[in-house]
Amino acid sequence: MEIKSAEFVISNTSFDRCPVHNKPEYAFIGRSNVGKSSLINMLTGRKGLAMTSSMPGKTLLINHFLINDDWYLVDLPGYGYAKRGQKQREQLKQLIDNYILYRPQLTSLFVLVDSRHEPQKIDLEFITWLGENEIPFSIVFTKADKSASGQLNINIKRYLETLTEQWEELPPHFITSSVNRSGRDEILNYIQKINRSVKGN
Repeated sequence: MEIKSAEFVISNTSFDRCPVHNKPEYAFIGRSNVGKSSLINMLTGRKGLAMTSSMPGKTLLINHFLINDDWYLVDLPGYGYAKRGQKQREQLKQLIDNYILYRPQLTSLFVLVDSRHEPQKIDLEFITWLGENEIPFSIVFTKADKSASGQLNINIKRYLETLTEQWEELPPHFITSSVNRSGRDEILNYIQKINRSVKGN
């Protein structure tokens, strides 16, 4: 898929204020500081489209970007940022849950996981919750350039093996780096394939 246009549309504090349309939406979510904004910028080829920051937990809104006037990329708030107050964490959880559970345009969710780390309880619990609610999703391993290839493969194998303890069939997964742009074509082609299926082309 070639990205010909990518434009910011709107930010919202509630899923019921999201744009009214009949186009598919692909949402990106992950723990704070997992590299979500950098990945979005890399996928769209638009540096600075999604704000990047060294401060974790910067995204507090549902951000919609219209891609090729054909589908929406949705940037969701990160989860699990411990330094937020309890009230704000609950508000963000409600915002995320409502969008995922009740947004009919949501076509698929991309769950971002830092490839440098061992399987994290918060990620595994979130993935389990998606399965329990029958939400279509895939896993995106980020920051692949930060580890030697051997260690990277070990980390990802360990993660997938952990998932097989609860999942009979694993969700699709992608290995990405916003630095060397690896995984970009695979994710965009995956989205294009779903788009064609949704539209019956």
